[in-house]
Amino acid sequence: MAKNFWRKLKTPILAMAPLAGLTDSPFRILVKKYGADVLYSEMASATALFYNPEETLKLLQFTSSERPYVVQLFGSKPEHFAAAVRIIEKKIKPDGIDINFGCPVKKVTKQGAGSALMANLPNSRAVLEAVLKNTKLPVSIKVRTQSGKVKLKDFLQNIADLPISALMIHGRTLAQGFNGEIDLKAIREARQYFSGIILANGGIHNYDDLAKVLSETGVDGAGIGRGALGRPWIFRELKDSKFKISPEQISRLAFRQAQLMFKQKGRAGILEMRQHLCWYVNGLAGAKKLRARMVRVESLADIKKVLSL
Repeated sequence: MAKNFWRKLKTPILAMAPLAGLTDSPFRILVKKYGADVLYSEMASATALFYNPEETLKLLQFTSSERPYVVQLFGSKPEHFAAAVRIIEKKIKPDGIDINFGCPVKKVTKQGAGSALMANLPNSRAVLEAVLKNTKLPVSIKVRTQSGKVKLKDFLQNIADLPISALMIHGRTLAQGFNGEIDLKAIREARQYFSGIILANGGIHNYDDLAKVLSETGVDGAGIGRGALGRPWIFRELKDSKFKISPEQISRLAFRQAQLMFKQKGRAGILEMRQHLCWYVNGLAGAKKLRARMVRVESLADIKKVLSL
């Protein structure tokens, strides 16, 4: 077994949760600067790595400043996961492997992956056994409170003897998707069935949200996903209730992300940045007019102009 970074982290642990198509290297670099303790890759397909790994390997590249860095995989076939983790360990050299049992998106679940894999107890166990057999890296998982008839308790009891290092729980069911109340009771009760690191996920947007989740569940930390979009500094806010950031600092931060996106992806990075720019101005006066300009930017110069830098 490789060194298990999870055991060295101070609590509460704040992780940048994986978001497909969004938590790329430029964004991860920024959230790390502002205090994220663990960074996850974008969700990557084990099947793609099995059949044609090159494009997915490009997606998973990272810089040394992003450590500890965890690659998250989705899929449904144990043999695909077995090959994928061997490739990742050799080519990418991350600090950990994470298996997704929580994604509710239909194009994922219709493959038997994500939340659909959580609902299939025999196959979910087979996947984890294949992963553990083929990597020396610490293995973590991301789940929901329920998928179909399978509750979190059922899922955890089914894998209780496997050496899983960390568990991130999105506090909603598959049926809820990303809406509705977070089930803090289910997250709290997970400790009865899992002895490793537990991170709560979902509905954490500020210092008070985090304090409530930690006090009511007793978990080791939290995974921040959509709450970090347009707010990469949220990790600093969550650690320091007095932290403030000025509008000018926000503009410069957005431009820095754009520079990193352009450096890594060229014009495609600028086009991807349009969506991020819109998140940066959420809640600001005149946001509607700004967004209308932001969705049309074509260059770094355009972005600099729209940010009034």
